[in-house]
Amino acid sequence: MALYSEKVMDHFRNPRNVGVIDNADGVGEVGNAKCGDIMKMYLKIDDDVVSDVKFETFGCGSAIASSSMATELIKGKPLSEVKQLTNKAVSEALDGLPAYKMHCSVLAEEAIHSALDDYYSKHPEKKPEEE
Repeated sequence: MALYSEKVMDHFRNPRNVGVIDNADGVGEVGNAKCGDIMKMYLKIDDDVVSDVKFETFGCGSAIASSSMATELIKGKPLSEVKQLTNKAVSEALDGLPAYKMHCSVLAEEAIHSALDDYYSKHPEKKPEEE
């Protein structure tokens, strides 16, 4: 069995949504000191929907693939769904990651949540009531 799924390899070789969004509505940056991976997510939000998302990732192939897949999972989705994104959903969408690379999907989740937090800090009136 191959170490990485075809989906992981595809998102590593052909990452989607790479780049920067100038004047992004939300920006989140996270890193993992242990492995050295750094992810930055940019969100453009229109009418409580992620209309565009871009990322910059410095890291291994699993980090790049996780970033790419995470952006695909949230693009065009309402914020109510975006905030529910988990690292497990990212990993499953990639048809799995090796156990020692699961932290990459965690970083993708954290980067998106960090970008949402940034958006809500700029627009507190849009933050939903906590359940």
